[in-house]
Amino acid sequence: MGRQKGDAARSKARPSSSSLAASLLPAGATAVGFGGYVGSSSIPTASSSDASLIIDIDAELAQQLKRLSRKDPTTKLKALTTLSTLLKDKSAKDVLPAIPQWAFEYKKLLMDYNRDVRRATHDTMATLVTTVGRDLAPHVKSLMGPWWFSQFDPVYEVSQVAKRSLEAAFPAQEKRLDALMLCTDEVFMYLGDNLKLTPQSMSDKAVALDELQEMHQQVISSSLLALATFLDILTSEKQGSENTNSEQKKALKARTAAISHAEKLLSVHKYFLVFLNSHSSAIRSAAYSLVGSCVKNISHALTEANIKTLAPVILGALQEKDPTCHSSMWEALLLFSRKFPESWTTLNVHKVLVNPFWNFLRNGCFGSQQVSYPTLVLFLNCVPSKAITVDKFFLEFFRNFWAGKVHSQSSNADLSAFFKSYRECFIWTLQSAQRYCGVEAIDKFRCTIVDEVLLKLMWHDYLLVPSSEDKLKKYDKYQVDNVQEFGKCIIEILSGLFSLEPNSLSVFCHTFEENCLEAFQQSENVENHENLDKIIRFLQLVDLNSVRKGDSWPLSYLVGPMMSKLFQIVQTSDSSDIVKFMVVAVSMFGPRKIVEEITWEQNVSACLPEKNRDLSLNQFLQLFKDVFVPWCFKTDSSSTLTRLDFLFALLDAECFSDQCESIILHATGNKDSNFTYVLALVMEKMREQSTRMKLQLNLSHHELLDSTAVSVSRSLPPLGSSDARFICAALGGVTEEDQTYFVSENASISIFEEIFLKLRSFIGSSDFTWVKGANELLNSEEEITITGCESSTRAIEIASFAMEVLNGSFFRLKTLALLPQVLAALFVIDWEHNSLEVLCEGLDDVAHAKLMDRFHFCKSVHSFRGKINKLLKTFNLDCRRKLSSILVQTIRCVVFNEDTLDIETVSSLGCIYFMDVVDNLCEGPVEEQTLLDELLNTGDSWPLWVTPDIKDAQRSATLKNESSASGDHRVAAFVDKIISKVGIARVMTSHCHHRAWLATEMLCTWKWPGGSVLTSFLPSFIQYTTGQDSVSSDDLLDTVVNALIDGALVEGLNSEMRSLSINLVPPESIEQVFLRALVSLLSTLFEDNIWGRNKALKIFNLLVDRLFVGEAVNSNCLKILPVVMSVLIGPLFGDEVNDASKRDDIHDVIERWLQRTLSFPPLNTWLSGQDMEDWYHLVVSCYPLKRMKLFKPQRHITIVERSLLLELLRKQRLASTSATVNELSVVQTLLSKLTVVTVGYCWNDFNQDDWEYILYKSRYWIESAVVLMEEVAEAVNDTITHGPTSDIPEKLQVTLLGLDSNSSALKLAKHALITFSMFYALIAQDTVETETKTKTKTENEIENDQHPLRSEKWDPVKDKILQGVLRLFFSTGAAEAIAGSYSLMAGSVVASSRLGESEFWELVSSSAAESSSHARERAMKSFDLWGLSKGAVSSLYAILFSSKPVALMQYAAYVILSSEPVADSAFFTQETASFLNESEIDDKDPISSSLDSKIQLREEISVFLEKSPFEIIELDLVAPDRVHVFVTWSLISHLLASPSSTTKEKLIQHIKDSCNPMILDCIFQHIPLELCAASVKKKLSQLPPGISEFAQSATRAITNNSVLFAVESLWPIGPDRMTSFTGAMYGLMLKTLPAYVREWFNDVRDHTSSSAIESFTRTWCSPPLIADELSQIKKADLSDENFSVSVSKSANEVVATCTKDESNMDLVVRLPASYPLRPVDVECTRSLGISEVKQRKWLLSMMSFVRNQNGALAEAIRIWKNNFDKEFEGVEECPICYSVIHTSNHSLPRRACRTCKHKFHSACLYKWFLTSNKSNCPLCQSPF
Repeated sequence: MGRQKGDAARSKARPSSSSLAASLLPAGATAVGFGGYVGSSSIPTASSSDASLIIDIDAELAQQLKRLSRKDPTTKLKALTTLSTLLKDKSAKDVLPAIPQWAFEYKKLLMDYNRDVRRATHDTMATLVTTVGRDLAPHVKSLMGPWWFSQFDPVYEVSQVAKRSLEAAFPAQEKRLDALMLCTDEVFMYLGDNLKLTPQSMSDKAVALDELQEMHQQVISSSLLALATFLDILTSEKQGSENTNSEQKKALKARTAAISHAEKLLSVHKYFLVFLNSHSSAIRSAAYSLVGSCVKNISHALTEANIKTLAPVILGALQEKDPTCHSSMWEALLLFSRKFPESWTTLNVHKVLVNPFWNFLRNGCFGSQQVSYPTLVLFLNCVPSKAITVDKFFLEFFRNFWAGKVHSQSSNADLSAFFKSYRECFIWTLQSAQRYCGVEAIDKFRCTIVDEVLLKLMWHDYLLVPSSEDKLKKYDKYQVDNVQEFGKCIIEILSGLFSLEPNSLSVFCHTFEENCLEAFQQSENVENHENLDKIIRFLQLVDLNSVRKGDSWPLSYLVGPMMSKLFQIVQTSDSSDIVKFMVVAVSMFGPRKIVEEITWEQNVSACLPEKNRDLSLNQFLQLFKDVFVPWCFKTDSSSTLTRLDFLFALLDAECFSDQCESIILHATGNKDSNFTYVLALVMEKMREQSTRMKLQLNLSHHELLDSTAVSVSRSLPPLGSSDARFICAALGGVTEEDQTYFVSENASISIFEEIFLKLRSFIGSSDFTWVKGANELLNSEEEITITGCESSTRAIEIASFAMEVLNGSFFRLKTLALLPQVLAALFVIDWEHNSLEVLCEGLDDVAHAKLMDRFHFCKSVHSFRGKINKLLKTFNLDCRRKLSSILVQTIRCVVFNEDTLDIETVSSLGCIYFMDVVDNLCEGPVEEQTLLDELLNTGDSWPLWVTPDIKDAQRSATLKNESSASGDHRVAAFVDKIISKVGIARVMTSHCHHRAWLATEMLCTWKWPGGSVLTSFLPSFIQYTTGQDSVSSDDLLDTVVNALIDGALVEGLNSEMRSLSINLVPPESIEQVFLRALVSLLSTLFEDNIWGRNKALKIFNLLVDRLFVGEAVNSNCLKILPVVMSVLIGPLFGDEVNDASKRDDIHDVIERWLQRTLSFPPLNTWLSGQDMEDWYHLVVSCYPLKRMKLFKPQRHITIVERSLLLELLRKQRLASTSATVNELSVVQTLLSKLTVVTVGYCWNDFNQDDWEYILYKSRYWIESAVVLMEEVAEAVNDTITHGPTSDIPEKLQVTLLGLDSNSSALKLAKHALITFSMFYALIAQDTVETETKTKTKTENEIENDQHPLRSEKWDPVKDKILQGVLRLFFSTGAAEAIAGSYSLMAGSVVASSRLGESEFWELVSSSAAESSSHARERAMKSFDLWGLSKGAVSSLYAILFSSKPVALMQYAAYVILSSEPVADSAFFTQETASFLNESEIDDKDPISSSLDSKIQLREEISVFLEKSPFEIIELDLVAPDRVHVFVTWSLISHLLASPSSTTKEKLIQHIKDSCNPMILDCIFQHIPLELCAASVKKKLSQLPPGISEFAQSATRAITNNSVLFAVESLWPIGPDRMTSFTGAMYGLMLKTLPAYVREWFNDVRDHTSSSAIESFTRTWCSPPLIADELSQIKKADLSDENFSVSVSKSANEVVATCTKDESNMDLVVRLPASYPLRPVDVECTRSLGISEVKQRKWLLSMMSFVRNQNGALAEAIRIWKNNFDKEFEGVEECPICYSVIHTSNHSLPRRACRTCKHKFHSACLYKWFLTSNKSNCPLCQSPF
């Protein structure tokens, strides 16, 4: 039996012998027995014949039983588990033969060291007894001893399992007891044998000594406990008293046997002295239990000699320091002392018992307070009087007991046990005095104990405890709960004294009185003052623990006798401490009793001629008025506050009102400087007492109090510190429940009127315009001003006074009619707080400091409002309406009048204020809409354009007679803020109808600070209308549209607006408010498909009807009609119309317009004063062009329309043949527009003359723009290069203003570019069709083909126009490049000038990107000959890296830079380009040769290409510098991907030498790497966002060998676009720079990142890349008679076979799955006739070429083949790299040593010289 090392020898849960026996007693049993083991039958013993049977044990059981004898606990556990399983499966017949062997093993297993083994043993035992059942009977005696022993295992879990196994055998308690009685002898014998065991005898195997000792201790302690419990069970005197005679006989027999065995054990083991003195606490504890059991059950067996032997051990057991032994120790000690009291006289009591006992107490029972303290009073009861010196013993006992208190203060439970035991022992000592003293000495003994213990120990220490909780926390020895326990202990002792002998209390009471008087008379002393606090604290505990329980001694003995003396002292000394004591006394005993005690010995009233202990109510009231009230209101008293506490403590429920009347009378009669403070205190306490006593008090009839309160409220600065407090106390209403008002309603109204005036005086001193306006709104009918508040400081002072009053009496104000006005003032001040917060942000320190006082006061009002906001909706409707009306007018003041703040801030503040009113005052939508109606009501400056027209409750719009656009739109900004806050539905809906006028006004206003129609209002408005039902939506929209049309017809359109775009006019470019609003609304309605053709037709017909007034043309309608038609034309012709008549009506109208336009003379003969311009614009607007990639007609037209339109153009062409050309801008604009739409709709009917005219005009207009832009570029060049360097940006802006003044030239060029782009598309289309038809036509048919669009006819004209377009492109880029060379700001000025004409530059860029290489070359040459400081390439880079990008311009610049003829010269400086053209440099010195070969890139790209990746990593993902770096890398990759590039090798070498491959880290910042690995097996459509775009772009770039698709969609820059672009970059870099990328990947140290990158590449990049590589190898012509190549796509292998004469070799090149991140593997699979050295050299050579190649593998294999051929041709290999052809620059070894004649590669020699730091030959070491 054992346990794990480190376990306690005995678990706390392990029961002692007596507790186990007691816990198992059956119901109704009174004797201590073993769990009520009372039964009526016995288990028969086995017969001798059965015992002699020899039966074979089951083999499986035998095997497991044998394994139980192993030493290893693991083996034992497995065996027990298996055995338990077998026992469940076997029958009882199979198991019975194994029981003897099991019994043998069972005894050994119970003493096993491992607790798990013991637990498993009991589980197996339970299984066994369950299986065999009653057949176990023959073996019970052999098993019962160890079985009983196991019940006391020191490990609780094991003992419980053992008990369950015993209960499994004997379920009933009676059966278990019968079994124990049957096996009495066997149990005692087994346990006795256990007690004889030694550590050495417990095991026959080599077991560690410490384990043996621990096992021995456990066995001994368990055996002792088992014996003690067994003896208690069998020797119980009551056992079997209620059973039958036979059962009584069995019980008697068992008892006799038990006593006999116990006597033998006492003798054999010498009264267990060895165990009592054991070093093991578990053994000592068990021994105490056994000795106690013996003393209790077989005391007769102990002789006098035995007693003398045991007495020193038992009585001296108080030296025991182990708390686990104390329970059994005390039980043994008390039993021994009671049974053998004479044993105390057989030894030296002081030495053996008393002195150890004192030490035991001083040490807090060594930690067993919960066990030991409750036994102390029992121990005192056992102390023989003859064995002690009474006085000395008890004094020492209480002193040592008290000294041990320090050990209990860390635990509340321990301290509670201490005080309880101390009190019990103290009371018992006094009660038992007669046991130790004679009658005459009892009083003396008791007085001595009270004086020495209660006073000098307990009371003395109590006064040392700190008085305040804060000090208690710092005073480690005490906590608040401990102090209460301490005081409670003293009080319970005093109550016990009073019950025992009342006179005994006088000693303590006399000392208590002395302490009190000493503290009162020397209260200025800090120590005495603190003692007073402690005394008061003690009195409060007396009240709690004694007075409330009905004890009379606290008044009659403790407090009462002092009261008269104290009152005499306080009348002369004016001590506040005495008054505090008296207050506590009154609270304890009541006012009447205390007054009786005070006046008993003082004849202070004529109505008390003699002592009267029963004071009548009238007498008490008379004394209160005549004595105590005047005394408490003495003006020269320093203890006024304390006296008032005492005065109010004397209030009695029966005369409460009369007492309060007398107090008020005295208080208001005193008018000294401090009277408001006293009055405030009086009324606060009076209210507090009435609430506490639940009494109603009404003092509103006191006119003097009313007048005093009103007078104080009207006070002017300087104000008294308590004035506001007094007013609050008088008014009441600090809480909603407080309905005790001390002043009348009239007085309250007067007071709040004064408060309102004080708040208004503060509001009037504000610097905000709107606050002053609000003050006028708050003005009453009769203007009243407050004098004395002229300065802001005084205004804040009186306002602070007002707020103090409101804060303390708001619920009184709630009952009065002034509530709305006062609340409105509070709202205004609170809102000013918001305004001040905004204003202070922009002020300097001085101005800020001036506003701080006002700001802090407003902030305090804001806090107060936060408290009352939840109450506002509880006010009645009339109050809320009045308040809302005032606040709405205040908000209008804010919006309309405030000029201190900017408009956007004002509108934001107004919205905040509006929401404040809505949230806190409006109940439901009806009240909210009423509030909005009042808020949006018309005013002098609102609305600007329309007015609400209320007809049948409809809020429609009516045009204002005098609309003014000069307003600052502050109301519109305010309305927009409200809409954004509450939603447009709540603003547009008014009492079930719409505010159409408001929508019209907002649309006309167009822009306001912080918003506009397009960005905020219109989207919300459209969303609102779509959410309504169709009828309601149509009504609203129709009303708004009709109003806008009416307004547009009145306004008309200026001439500048009529020259706008040929397509839909941008609304923001229209100046006329109604027309702009109409266009924006209609565009949105039709584009979002909210309205369809029917609505468009309705508006069209409406305008057509208004076009003519009789025969006259409505000029305004004609002017606006083109703009409106640009919106209507789409929906009118967008859908198929089934009703032909309607379609024809529209066409008829348009045809009539065309005919009217034809009736005018040609534009070349322009005559002013006609409507010609308007009609031309109207015709053009009917033929819109839609632009996707190309311009195409937006609708179908009739043949008549086409013929009329073509006729109109030809009319202009024919007129142009005249000598004079009208250069008027309007003429050229109309002609250019007409040309565009005619080409778009009638090109199929053009003849060659038409095309020549159109192309001539187009070229003319484009050339005009070219001249203009070149002039601008020259002006910029002169400004930067020749002008002064100051004010360059400003001068550039002046220069660029010329573009605005000549904007008509750009507009004409724009129309020409549209015409040319359509012509260019038609030429391309015709070319394709011609190539298709040419295959079937004869030569004659081809020659006779007169098609006007034949390509060869127009190529010269087309190239000239394209050259002009390119010159436009280069000019603007050069201007930016030149300006940018000065500063980034100057370059930005030029770039910004393009934004206003972005459509024009997009058209230029589209044509430039589509231009031919021939046109580009000629344009570049002509531009470079111009002689500007920046050439064409610089202009392209300036556009590409522009700070103000225009997407198509960036793309066009990229396309031109990356394609011929620009590509090769776009990257290198002029010197490098010249150097690259030299074909021979080998005759130069190798070092200078290598230095010369170091290429230099242009500055425009080198600055980005060589930029440190560490800088880029820190940039934002869409930062311009990051974008520019990536674009540069993509350009480089694009050049390397070009098969025709002649500079590829030099560029790759430059990248390897100068560029950090960490640029790839920057690329992978654009996708979440952690998701890459998780997305490997997903399809492309299933990839998460970001990874999907990256993967798709990478794959596409590899497949297309280009990133143009990603560049085209890169601008405007965004995260998603950057992800797609970087994916394409990564894919192209994998293809063009595989070795470079591999070098970067090998340096990635983070395993997670490298795994994710490799997984991504292997899945999405490697497959297309490998397929492309193998395809290129297969297509390459590499084979000849000595070399052949075969490709295996399935295995991703290339087999190169080299043959020379009879020698051959196969080299297999394998591409890894994650190529090119993992290197290509090269293996020689077959070799014949080639030496191993040469084979290895060729293998390494091939490996070097394919692994270091930054390009296609096919090229690497080709180079290696050349190397192979050169070697066989006899070319000497380089001794440095062992290769004929250099792996990087592919040169031959030509630099020969003059001494040894060996030849080297120049690059190898250069590297050798650099690394060796000398210029000697690597072989012969001679100078080179």
